[in-house]
Formats: sequence, C-alpha cells, structure tokens
Amino acid sequence: MKIHTLLAGAAFAALVGLSTAAVAADKLTVGFSQVGSESGWRAAETKVAKSEAEKRGVTLKISDAQQKQENQIKAIRSFIAQGVDAIFVAPVVATGWDSVLAEAKDAKIPVFLLDRDIDSKDKSLYMASVTSDQVEEGRIDGRWLVKQTNGKCNVVELQGTVGSSPAISRKKGFEEAIAGSPGVKIIRSQSGDFTRSGGKQVMESFIKAENGGKNICAVYSHNDDMAIGAIQAIKEAGLKPGKDILVLAIDGVPDFFKAMSEGEANATVELSPDMAGPALDALIAYKKDGTMPPKWIKTKSTIFFPDTAKAEYERRKSLY
Repeated sequence: MKIHTLLAGAAFAALVGLSTAAVAADKLTVGFSQVGSESGWRAAETKVAKSEAEKRGVTLKISDAQQKQENQIKAIRSFIAQGVDAIFVAPVVATGWDSVLAEAKDAKIPVFLLDRDIDSKDKSLYMASVTSDQVEEGRIDGRWLVKQTNGKCNVVELQGTVGSSPAISRKKGFEEAIAGSPGVKIIRSQSGDFTRSGGKQVMESFIKAENGGKNICAVYSHNDDMAIGAIQAIKEAGLKPGKDILVLAIDGVPDFFKAMSEGEANATVELSPDMAGPALDALIAYKKDGTMPPKWIKTKSTIFFPDTAKAEYERRKSLY
C-alpha cells in the first residue's frame, strides 16, 4: 500500500512539475544587462528587446551598465538574487566573466549572450550566444574596399571599445580581407569607443596627422556612429566624405543610410538589433520541454549601398 502511495505521489509530483514548467514558460522574468546607450544601434537593440519580450508575455528587467563592466557584474548578481528565470547580457568587454557567470550557473539560471561574445574556456557558463559573424562583417567591408579601389588605398580605422568582441573581430575580419592586397593598408588605427563624439575626435587627429586628410583614401569604422562623427570631421576639414575619403562601417542605423543617400558615405554592413527575439524563443523552448538551443544562434549580415539608402532610411526610422 505504501509503495502504491509513493508511486502515486511521485506521479502527481511529476504532473505538477510538468504543469509548473508549462506555466513558467508563459510567465518568465528575464534580467537584461545592457552595455548602455552609446549608439543608435544599441538604443534600437534595447527598444526591440522590450517589444519582443512584450509579444511573448515575458517580463524584462533592463539594467544600463553605462559601458562599465563592474556595473554589469553588479546587475547580474542582482538578477541572481532576485531569482530571475534567465539572464541576458551584452558584455561590454570579452574577458572577466567566469566568476559571476559561475554564480548564475550555480543558481541554475541560464545565461544568453546578446550581440557580443566572451573569451572563456568554460562554454558551459552560458547557454547560447546570439550574435552575427563579426569577423565576417569586417571581411565584407574589406572585400568591398579592395574591389572599389582596385587594391590601392590608405585606410584609417576607427576601432570600437578596446577589449570588446566586436572591436576584436571586426578588425580581424577586415585585416583578413585586405591581406592579399598589399596596396590596401591600414595607416592609422585608434579606438573611438563606439561613439559619435569619439569617432569625430579620432578622425580629426587622423586628418591632422595625414596631410590634412589628403593621404587618406578611406575610413573603416567598427560602427556607424563613429563613422557619422568621422563624416563631420571630414567636412570640417574642407573635404568631401564619400568622395575624397570613402566611408564604410557596420551596423545599419538610419543616420548612416541618410548620409549614404546624401552621397557622404559608401557602405554599411547591417547588424540586426533583434538579438533578444531569438534568445527568448530559445529560452521558452528550453523551459517548456528542455530543448537545448545551438551554442551559437547566428544572425544574418548584409551589406548596403547608396542606391537603396533612401528607402532603407525611411524603413528604419521608426525602429531606431
């Protein structure tokens, strides 16, 4: 009799567990540690994340780190203490995450990386990363520039935040793409920290150092916002951006499409701001029936040019 009772109790517990899991999938709370709002793309990612969470009935708690890793670590620990169902993080830099993510793992809270990767030997610290192929983004721009300039171009490079995965990967990809063309070379490279003001300031120094900009064939920027700052610096130096100095970047924000439509920029590789949507779908599937997502959920990268810039600008205005 006791055995039957125990079995019945176990069956009931299993049914309750399944029921709870099903309900939990519809009533999830996710903590999102966002880098900040340093660019138009970053603001769009936050806006899209809120929208995608709302569509799925997920409560999303967002913490703005103001581009500081210590703020992100504090936010993640706060989310752990709150007992959230999952943590999304867009890591400001690639290193220094093992300890805090191990705390989330111990608390059995799955972690998803959004739009940026981390440098860790322990891949079990996160469930999946939702990113583009950032190395390929750099390659796409590099291949286009080699073709556009017939393999002859002095390039200045605006790097992203030092130590961040996009800065590391986009630099690597671009260098790989131009490696077979010795006439295309990076003559100066410096971080503009992914900001318009940083891009403008660094570009001003490049122009001053390179004969008023006359030695510069192109500026390759790790994001559109720095490139927009660079465009302003080029104009203030009495040169024509997009003509005297080619401008190519990555992200696909509206203001860069506006610059392309006005002939002041040449190419951008789109980075989709919808990183949260795929992560939420993967999380919900995992919570409902234990489906494990692929370790890398890859988003698409597409290069755009001035010929479609006006239409793309109009299409994107409401998103950003």
